[in-house]
Amino acid sequence: MIKQDIYDEVQGLHTLCQSVCRQLWQHPEVGGAEKRSADYLRRIMKKEGFVLTDSKTLPHAFYAQYGSGSPVIAILGEYDALPGLSQQACARKEPVEPEGPGHGCGHNLLGAAAVVGAVAVKRFLEQSGMEGTVRFYGCPEEELLDGKVKMIAEHLFDGCDLAISWHPMDANMAHDRAYLANTSMRFYFSGTTSHAAFAPERGRSALDAVELMSVGCNYLREHVVDRTRIHYTTDSGGFAPNIVPDKAGAWYFVRAPHMADVKDTAARVEKVAKGAAMMTDTQVRTEHGCGCCEFKENNAFGDLTYANLIEADGPKYTAEELAFAGELQATVAQNIVEKSDALYRTQGAAMFTGVGGRELWKSCEMTASSDTGDVSYIMPTGLFTTACWPVGVSPHTWQAAASGGTTIGEKGALYAAKVIAGTAYDLYTKPDIRAQIVKEFKERDTGDYSPMVGD
Repeated sequence: MIKQDIYDEVQGLHTLCQSVCRQLWQHPEVGGAEKRSADYLRRIMKKEGFVLTDSKTLPHAFYAQYGSGSPVIAILGEYDALPGLSQQACARKEPVEPEGPGHGCGHNLLGAAAVVGAVAVKRFLEQSGMEGTVRFYGCPEEELLDGKVKMIAEHLFDGCDLAISWHPMDANMAHDRAYLANTSMRFYFSGTTSHAAFAPERGRSALDAVELMSVGCNYLREHVVDRTRIHYTTDSGGFAPNIVPDKAGAWYFVRAPHMADVKDTAARVEKVAKGAAMMTDTQVRTEHGCGCCEFKENNAFGDLTYANLIEADGPKYTAEELAFAGELQATVAQNIVEKSDALYRTQGAAMFTGVGGRELWKSCEMTASSDTGDVSYIMPTGLFTTACWPVGVSPHTWQAAASGGTTIGEKGALYAAKVIAGTAYDLYTKPDIRAQIVKEFKERDTGDYSPMVGD
């Protein structure tokens, strides 16, 4: 079986890819509630002859394994949706269900491509008789930034040698480095209720504490390392204005280029919270959530995924698809589209149809966060993106959700499946490249990683 055969195998699975894309898109489930999606993918993998292992702690996490011996290659799949991003497959903001969930980050496409890539690799191993193992990982709760962290803590990735990951985006490129490290913290303030007019002196406002914490953190932003993000949401508990609220909370994310920076900044945010409690004579309780690492750079793996992006056949779009992409693109601020266009050099095209330059990732580094970063700390991990929505569209938007329900998104997913399968093929058949990737990983490994699973 030559490499073109594995690309052809993926092409022959286009109906499966389309079915998975649509099934997940039509039935979006937020992180922690992905039962239908996970069970659906379990059935597919079991039917294909994979042996399933379920998580003992996460009901919607599992991996499906085929083959024997090494190398053991993990293909990472996700399938959680986002709250409030329900969207029809149309060029205007129109939810299927008001305030309902939707695949605004394209995880329906991500999961579908990972499944198809894994199935194609399984058939390659089966037909070639080559030694090696493939694992499809069903990873829930990525949008909560903790699914893979908890899976690592449960040792579900033990025995794997390398991992392949991808994400829908507006361009085709390999990423040597990506993601900001992140941690989550919730602050619960408690005070004393009172009548806000009759006896305000008796009250101790938890809401005042939340607001003072926000002010303190806003001043903190000036004194943190570059690319640090501190963002939050609050809950005042639904009190009326004439009641001094005794309960209020704030949920904070702290992101930074490296986990050490995150921990340092998070400790300072906690001090701000304690200071706010002291100023208002209230109490504060901190609940630490999971943290996830930045993506560990591996140039050799980047070279390999880049080569496969070029080698695999990319999507060809119909006039109708390009017209729809243009309509969607028109709903994005023109300066944003122009900036992306200049960066990608697409010369005004609605869809990115080529492959970005080898080092384009340096100008387009993904500054979101992902628990995939933690996987890159325990084994060499390859990461790439394919164009699944128009140039200038970003994830976590209704435009991205709309694209994921169309053939535009589905074609991007099938292309990703080819890149996954081709990359895996090279890892199995080219031990010198595999050894180079592992060598670089070991050289960068500091040996001090441990999953940050929270309280």
